[in-house]
Amino acid sequence: MNKKNKVQYIAVATTFLLLGTFLSPFLTCGSSSNSNPLNLKADPPEKASPAQIQAIALENAFQEVFDKASPSVVSIATERTVNMQQHPFTGDPFFDHFFGRPSPGGGGGRVMKQKQTGLGSGIVLNDEGYIMTNHHVIKDMDKLTVKFKNQKTFEAKLIGSDETMDIALLKIEAGKSALKPITLGDSGKVRVGNWAIAIGAPLGFEQSFTVGVVSAIQRGGIDSSGLSYIQTDAAINQGNSGGPLLNIQGEVIGINRMIASQSGGSVGIGFTIPINEARKVAEEIKTNGKVTRPWLGVGLDSVSEEDVSQFGLKSDKGAIVRQIVKGSPADKAALKLNDVITMIGEKEVNSPEDLIGYVRTSKIGKRLELKIFRNKNEILTSITPEQKPN
Repeated sequence: MNKKNKVQYIAVATTFLLLGTFLSPFLTCGSSSNSNPLNLKADPPEKASPAQIQAIALENAFQEVFDKASPSVVSIATERTVNMQQHPFTGDPFFDHFFGRPSPGGGGGRVMKQKQTGLGSGIVLNDEGYIMTNHHVIKDMDKLTVKFKNQKTFEAKLIGSDETMDIALLKIEAGKSALKPITLGDSGKVRVGNWAIAIGAPLGFEQSFTVGVVSAIQRGGIDSSGLSYIQTDAAINQGNSGGPLLNIQGEVIGINRMIASQSGGSVGIGFTIPINEARKVAEEIKTNGKVTRPWLGVGLDSVSEEDVSQFGLKSDKGAIVRQIVKGSPADKAALKLNDVITMIGEKEVNSPEDLIGYVRTSKIGKRLELKIFRNKNEILTSITPEQKPN
């Protein structure tokens, strides 16, 4: 090959090389080569398995519950103004280091007005504008603002509340078209293992939806109300108070009240007021503005093993009298300290909760028969409940 042909050959080869380099992106674009890491294969979806079909049906059921109930669940913003005494040395590093910060209202200094706010949840009961929540949500508050899912807000009026059962009834002035009453279920039909669904404003996050199960029913001894609670592991936090616990049909089975927690956050132990009990209280508040309940004026305790030995009891069943209010029905009935009440009416008393629950459902002024154990003797007596003083 002569020198001239060699030069021409090199020029032609170079031209084709440059042309190939220039055209390669266009020629390879959309290539189906498996070596291309960005070539994403879009196969048609595989047919869902029977288990997946069931899971999808459950998802749909949860979404239906939310769509059905959430327009009837409200957030309740509370506000009040309190007087705080400001110490003259507040903010002084020397004073804070050696003496600590003074407590509010601790004396000295000038009085400053301070706003305090809170947040809870509630449910719309009917198209008249009545809303149920917890007593502790609205206690001592000056202003109550109800906020709906659609962001509409209304100022609420307190109709009345009951501290013992922790139920409050509010009312807003809104047109019937703006209100969607929630559906109330039957808490008497709740069973352990049922779905338990909470909607509320935990930690201020409105319209939050959490799911769990009913962990226990008839959970008594939680407080002095004598109420037996529904226990759930559905996540409940501050702000859920007053909101609903729902079943899988989207019906209210309880009003969320409190949690058991060392950290202050949800650890899966929440307690709910059964809706059958909450409804009775709300109806009485609507009718009378308050709740009147029977009262014996006696402080009770469980029977311990020491009590069994000391007082010669047959067993640790019953409720032992630890306190008697002067002038109360218990005082008038001549009950004595360390009396052990073993029966009221026709019901055996196995614990203080049994006695409290029975009295709570009794009638004011109607005499009740008691069987007590005193000084190793069984005594039959009677007591007449009176209206519980405020």
